[in-house]
Amino acid sequence: MLKNMFNLPSPININYWWNFGSLLGLFLFIQIISGFFLSIHYCPNISMAFLSMIHIIQNIKLGWLIHNIHVNGASFFFIFIYLHMSRGIYYHSFKLTHTWNIGISIFILSMASAFLGYVLPWGQMSFWGATVITNLISTIPYIGLDIVQWIWGGFSINNATLNRFFSLHFIFPFIILMMVMIHIFFLHMTGSMNPLGTKSDFNKIPFNFYFSIKDMIGFNWIILIFILMITQYPYNLSDPDNFTPANPMVTPLHIQPEWYFLFAYAILRSIPNKLGGVMALLMSILIFYFMPLMKNLMMNSNQFYFFNQLMYWFFINLFILLTWLGAQPIEYPYMFLSQLMSILFFMYFILNYFLFKIWDLLIY
Repeated sequence: MLKNMFNLPSPININYWWNFGSLLGLFLFIQIISGFFLSIHYCPNISMAFLSMIHIIQNIKLGWLIHNIHVNGASFFFIFIYLHMSRGIYYHSFKLTHTWNIGISIFILSMASAFLGYVLPWGQMSFWGATVITNLISTIPYIGLDIVQWIWGGFSINNATLNRFFSLHFIFPFIILMMVMIHIFFLHMTGSMNPLGTKSDFNKIPFNFYFSIKDMIGFNWIILIFILMITQYPYNLSDPDNFTPANPMVTPLHIQPEWYFLFAYAILRSIPNKLGGVMALLMSILIFYFMPLMKNLMMNSNQFYFFNQLMYWFFINLFILLTWLGAQPIEYPYMFLSQLMSILFFMYFILNYFLFKIWDLLIY
């Protein structure tokens, strides 16, 4: 099986945009290994969690390095997830329905794992972020509040919550690893897409050594950037409020999640109604499951269609703007812009679906 994996016939024309899948695998292993070493010294208790993180950073040999690897590794992991997904959207990889849907499931599980991990340091933003996000479940009619209290293990975020979040955060990466194996299995069943969008068995070459060497080059460059990040700029992607111990009696002026959730957070708070905001938040992620419905017999890749390229880059800019807006205060004009960008975000998927259907009717 391992031999077949390395000798998989791969399209001869795939470029460096196809490197991000292997980079995601690399960073998944980095996160699992660094997380294991952190868990050895971490104490999942509300009185000791923050102090145990300080102890790891200041007193444990190379603890600061393991901590920086794990914290920044999460950011790099999500950077590559978004690049991997954007490449899939551009080159219409969602035509491989099973592979795409398993990939979106991995994305959702990764978001859940990252949220759980963000709570563990028990800083101000960890505590209040957990309070805000778990409270969203209370929007479920009739049973919402009961589910929230069941998750908390009490009437507010407490020691039981931290314990179960730690347990779930520890086990989720192994579930993700299993899903990655299924993702690769389906990819091997169908073969990889390529810039031309063709699925011919001709013009293919073995994955090893042609593309494994290309992956190694990508590994070298990214690891170099990663080392620079964790040694010189380790806290550039972190929230300063999380360096303060959690205090239930003091609410931060501006509660926000990590940067890789800000696009969804901007959509959530753009709707004044709580239930409407939660539905929009869920749909901003679940809508990617519907992308295989947009498959079109003629448009196999965006690179040959100017209008499709225009739509794609419009969507990428929307994503970046929503990420920026999610970090801004809840006031004019940011709220108005968030509402406008949220509408345009969903319009991208709706327009693409109907445009593909119209194209099919015109051609056939």
